[in-house]
Amino acid sequence: MAALRPANHSTSAASAPARAPGGGYRPEIQGLRAVAVLLVAVYHVWFGRVSGGVDVFLLLTGFLITGSLLRMVERRGRVAFAEFWTRLAKRLLPSAAVVLAGVLTAAWLFLPPDRWRDTISEVIGSALYYQNWLLAVNSVDYLAQNNAAGPAQHFWSLSIQGQFYLLCPVLVAVAAGVAARRRWPVRRVLLGLLAVLFAVSLAYSVLITGANQQWAYFDTGARLWEFALGGLLAIVPDRLRAARPLRVAIGWSGLVALVSCGILFQVSTVFPGYAALWPTLAAALVIAAGSTGSPVGADRLLNWAPMHYIGGISYALYLWHWPVLICYLAVTGRHMPSLLGGCSVLALSIVLAAATTWLTDNGVERFTRTRTTPLWSLLVGVLCVLPVVTAAAAWSAHLAEQQRQRAELAADPAHYPGARALGGGGGYPDLPIYPDPAEAAEDLPATYEDECNQGTTGSEVRVCEYGSDSPERTIALVGGSHAAHWFPALEQIAERNDWSVVNITKGACLFTDAPQTYKGREYTACAVWNQGVLEELERLRPDAVFTTATSSSLDSEARGEDGESVVEGYPERWAQLGELGIDVVAVRDTPRFGFDTASCLAAKDAEECSGDRGRSLADDPPYEELGDVPENVSFIDLNDRLCTGGECPAVIGNVLVYWDGSHMTATFMKSMAPVLEPELKRAAGW
Repeated sequence: MAALRPANHSTSAASAPARAPGGGYRPEIQGLRAVAVLLVAVYHVWFGRVSGGVDVFLLLTGFLITGSLLRMVERRGRVAFAEFWTRLAKRLLPSAAVVLAGVLTAAWLFLPPDRWRDTISEVIGSALYYQNWLLAVNSVDYLAQNNAAGPAQHFWSLSIQGQFYLLCPVLVAVAAGVAARRRWPVRRVLLGLLAVLFAVSLAYSVLITGANQQWAYFDTGARLWEFALGGLLAIVPDRLRAARPLRVAIGWSGLVALVSCGILFQVSTVFPGYAALWPTLAAALVIAAGSTGSPVGADRLLNWAPMHYIGGISYALYLWHWPVLICYLAVTGRHMPSLLGGCSVLALSIVLAAATTWLTDNGVERFTRTRTTPLWSLLVGVLCVLPVVTAAAAWSAHLAEQQRQRAELAADPAHYPGARALGGGGGYPDLPIYPDPAEAAEDLPATYEDECNQGTTGSEVRVCEYGSDSPERTIALVGGSHAAHWFPALEQIAERNDWSVVNITKGACLFTDAPQTYKGREYTACAVWNQGVLEELERLRPDAVFTTATSSSLDSEARGEDGESVVEGYPERWAQLGELGIDVVAVRDTPRFGFDTASCLAAKDAEECSGDRGRSLADDPPYEELGDVPENVSFIDLNDRLCTGGECPAVIGNVLVYWDGSHMTATFMKSMAPVLEPELKRAAGW
């Protein structure tokens, strides 16, 4: 199950009292919670997609919390901030802490070590309510796109809700203040503020979803309108005063529309934006219909005792179903549960949810029943979360210390020769792999830490120069991530030869003027960037440009029969550089494995994690079949040094070669410098 496939999750609205703005109990809301959480779980378990249920819970949160705060203001004339926030902490944090502690334990027991650090980061982000921003950053990080889904990833919606909990009391307090000063009804003022918030957030959501849907999915600003819509329902008459048959029809229309949302929309790729109006308005119809009392009304189903029970444990069920599913997939090695496996996941999740709800209701609530001050409530919340955060931080520190010790050992080339072992010298001891597969994704070229590589969303040309201040030669590294991973070797060569390396790279963007796509869409940012790069090279006039000569691929239809080709537009781009008097050193692309080598090595022996050379590379370099190659172009092919026969090992000389399925680690690339240097000088004629 891919990471950053947004999990459609229930939120703490699942645990809020199902009360109308006027204070009356709304039994159908409890059933609506059950429908939403069951949709979430079922779609995750058997369909590997999301259902729109998260939007229902965000709407319910706005509806219930706004109503609660409004009643507080109408009774007391003010918002009791400390009481509101600490009461929420006491209600929400104990269950969350229990699940996060379970996630840490399950990660250690069931997940491979290469997933531990990401899980720790997720747990801390979830406990401190900023998980959605972590996922937003990763969602637009080209190099993070292959991360496996984490067992705490689903807390992103809870984080958004926590941020709304900070905003909503302030908004209601502002409305109360304006109403008191102007002597207006507080409901009317709050209605206006929520209407503005709804309009602004929805407009922003539509714009950002169209421009960058991956970011928008986790962006709090793109979700606030859903809370605001619920708040508007809490202020206007929330139940229709209409004939029973009409309310029955409205209730069923809303329920059917809600259930069909995940079928009609691929929610994870089109939400939030205007498409999220579908499930939110569907839920609004159910709320508007209310309890009809009809034997054929939708509320009859929602008020059914089993639905009420699921609704009562829906918060904990939401919290548990995702980590249980992730651990099941990790243990079984499956991408999707079987029918029996899925039923087992749901059954275990329900048992854990029931136990967690019982524990918090009969433990925390009983303990604090006579201790109702805000200080006690805050203390309960902190005491629940603090051990989880402390344990996660201590585990992270332990892993960091292990990595430091291994790095010290790896600094000795006699122990970790890397590419130096390609010459057949041998004689190095058999030691643990470096970098540790669990840390491999962080073993990147320095240019990534320096933010010198343009991401997939930007088009600005970032130019960073490394090496000598007065170089004898200047070489520009240009292209996508498969060009960028050569930087550590080029930097070492430059240092030895008093050269300069200019880094100009962009994720998933090849150096060509031909149209390119990214994730199935036209890659316009790449086209703009490419034009800017050509202008920048015309200004810089380096001695040579180092770039990729071919593109390897696991998709034979996209790249030709052998899975590798000279990309359309490459020769023309090289010729353009020739007209500027710039030589081109074009390196043949490196293999693609079709699986994450770091994850493979975390679970298997190195021999089992070798790649098939012929799966992504042609038998002979495709550029040999080109007709007229521009005179300024020379080629380098080092794949015979990376592969033996038809096998490409994932580990050479105790050093991990690839940190994912195709990108080389910086450590291995540094060891490639002695191999690349003579080939580079030959190709460039230096």
